Amino acid sequence: GFGLPGAVSLSGSIEDSFERRVDALPAPARTLLLIAAADPSGDAALVRRAAERMGVSQDAALPAADAGLVAFGSRVRFRHPLARSAVYRGASPDRRRAVHRALAETTDQELDPDRCAWHRAQAAPGPDERVAGELERSAGRARARGGLAAASAFLKQSALLTPDLSRRAGRALAAAQTEIQAGALDAARDLLAMTEPGPLTARQQATADVLRARLAFVTARGGDAPVLLLQAARELAPVDVPLARATYLDALSAAVFAGPLAGPGGDVRVAARAARRAPAAHGPVTAPDLLLEGTAAALAAGYAAGVPALRKALGCFGHGMTAEEELRWMWLACVTAIRLWDETGWDRLSLRYLQLARETGALGELPLALTQRAYWLLFTGDLPGGAALIDELHVVKEATGSGLAPYGALALAAMRGDEAGVTALTAATIKDATERGEGIGIVFAEWARALVGNSLGRYENATAAGRRATARDDDLAALCMPLPELVEAATRCGTTDVAVRAHEQLGEMARAVGTDWALGVQARSRALLAQGDAAEAAYREAVARFGKTRLRVDLARSHLVYGEWLRRQRRRNDAREQLRTAHTMLQDMGLNAFAERAGRELRAAGGTFGRRRTPAGDGSLTAQEAQIARMARDGLSNPEIGNRLFISARTVQYHLRKVFTKLGITSRSQLDSVLESGLPTRPS
Repeated sequence: GFGLPGAVSLSGSIEDSFERRVDALPAPARTLLLIAAADPSGDAALVRRAAERMGVSQDAALPAADAGLVAFGSRVRFRHPLARSAVYRGASPDRRRAVHRALAETTDQELDPDRCAWHRAQAAPGPDERVAGELERSAGRARARGGLAAASAFLKQSALLTPDLSRRAGRALAAAQTEIQAGALDAARDLLAMTEPGPLTARQQATADVLRARLAFVTARGGDAPVLLLQAARELAPVDVPLARATYLDALSAAVFAGPLAGPGGDVRVAARAARRAPAAHGPVTAPDLLLEGTAAALAAGYAAGVPALRKALGCFGHGMTAEEELRWMWLACVTAIRLWDETGWDRLSLRYLQLARETGALGELPLALTQRAYWLLFTGDLPGGAALIDELHVVKEATGSGLAPYGALALAAMRGDEAGVTALTAATIKDATERGEGIGIVFAEWARALVGNSLGRYENATAAGRRATARDDDLAALCMPLPELVEAATRCGTTDVAVRAHEQLGEMARAVGTDWALGVQARSRALLAQGDAAEAAYREAVARFGKTRLRVDLARSHLVYGEWLRRQRRRNDAREQLRTAHTMLQDMGLNAFAERAGRELRAAGGTFGRRRTPAGDGSLTAQEAQIARMARDGLSNPEIGNRLFISARTVQYHLRKVFTKLGITSRSQLDSVLESGLPTRPS
């Protein structure tokens, strides 16, 4: 890391305590401490060389160590991170620059050019193009080694040290783009403000407009972003075709997110028509090019028109793309997989999204990545795994100030049949989404209401919610989740015309994509509307198709509605077989309300329940303990777990000791069998 400890804000009493101890030291000891504080690597040899450069002998280490501030060995380690901050903050700017100069002069330029450039930058008294250029060249290596935060630190410092205003603006724009992905939105705003004095080229001005629009989108996910992005794309078209096309794709993503709450001139159809007029791509066609072509076609000319290009886009997504490019379009790629009913693609892309966001430190993307992966796990019936990611999401949102609506918590509550939780979360989500213009939030909230209504057998409520969720007619694919709920609820209420219309919309998508997921949903919906042999054939098809997928929730629900139909046909033995299967699956997955519905039907058919498995363990875990246990099972070290949850490695170890005690185990290797059996958990 290259972070400067002066950025830490200390409370008065702690600061006074450390500063008094530092001030009491001899001058050589204070200088040695400042050298150690200025370089976070803890490289004792480098600190020693820099000290010699400044005329400080190694004897100066003794009083510093005796004061309890630092330990000198093969590494230099401050006794407390705030001690390092106090040392650095207490030094004058001139003294800091002198220390960084000594560190730069004693760092091997060949072996560690990036650290050398960083210390030169901190030693510079003012703008210096040579140093700024070194920092810019180091940024790429810093990204590979330390992620987006490291790269943005180099780029930002490079911009600050650039004397030429035009070149400074260009570097500030590059730094702002990296800060947006890293989730440092205030820093991105400051960097964009650096570009305002200009002078800016036409391309730079258009790029600045794009970044402001992207910043608005990331900050609020609201209805104004599509219009801003479309305007920026039009400005870029004459000066930078690749960037213009990328910005049109950004605009489409923003329009999908804004949905029915997009501002005037920014709804999906307007955005799609504009995107179809984007200048032609230069060179080989890329995955983002295909996403642009397919998404625009689907929204402007109908769902089926976009399928071929979108399939190709997902097939080649990631090939020949940088991590930054993947991250920029990964949310749309995941959403596209859902809109194509492509469960395999959704699995692959959502997993890659989460890995990339974590590996690169893209805190701006991490909430969306966690949400996507959590939804995949929920749809496969892994509610504990989804819940763990949703807990992590809550921690990340608190740490980063993300304004993302609680989509994950909403889906989890709905699948569990937690009516009170869904009611509270939907009210908050709809209010927040309406204020910000995040129309997709309203669709998800109403889908959750419909889902929990169906699970509880409150079909009139579910029908009303499903109709609200599917009221828009400009983006058929956005309705893929609420439409199946509407068919089930409306058929139970006798509003057949509503169910037929929803089934027709599902059929349009299923015919275009032909996946087992889409055809399974269509078959189940057709069965709910059919009678006699046609109904039974459709139920059997639904079960068979979902049996080929990993979508266990849909499979269990297909067994449930088939069993309910069989009971109404007075085929009690056949009904009991389907209902017992449904009940066991739903209960094991934790879909409590659906399991109770299956249980009621099973009892009505004269059936009995199978013996329920008892979870392993002799004590219940808190949600955080269960989450840490799963991460440890997956092979993460204590520091890695701590980084994800924003807690210390020592705190992780404390929780693991409690987990082992409660579960009656003694090592991480035993976690796998315990987790396989199911963890006993309680709310934290």
